[in-house]
Amino acid sequence: METQASLRNVRMSATKVRRIISHIQGCSYEQALILLEFLPHKPCSPILQLIVSAAANATNNTGLSKSNLFISEARVDRSTYMKRFRPRAQGRGYPIRKPTCHITITLKETNYNKMLNNKKILKES
Repeated sequence: METQASLRNVRMSATKVRRIISHIQGCSYEQALILLEFLPHKPCSPILQLIVSAAANATNNTGLSKSNLFISEARVDRSTYMKRFRPRAQGRGYPIRKPTCHITITLKETNYNKMLNNKKILKES
C-alpha cells in the first residue's frame, strides 16, 4: 500500500528543495523526521509538514502504522515564476523572477515479516 501527499506552488527554488529531498529519499518515516528537524535549511519545514501529512493520510485512509512507513518516492517539479519588476534608473524596470515548485511525497509500507521470509527462502535454496 502506498499513500501520497503533495504541496503545490511552494515559494522556493526547485534546485534548493531537491538538495534536501535527496537526503530523505529511501529513509524510514522516523529517520526522515529526525533528519529534517536538525538540518538548517529553509526547505526543511515545508517538507517536514508534507511528510507528516502523508503519514496522516496513510493512517486515516488506509489504516497503516507509522512505524512501518518509508519514503519510496520524493519528487520536486518546477512550477511557474512569480514575475515582479524592480525600479531602476531613468524610469526603467528590470524583471525579477521568483521561482515556485511542486513537491510530491509517496510513502509505502514495509513488511519486515515478508522481508525476513524472503531472506530465509534465499538462504535455504
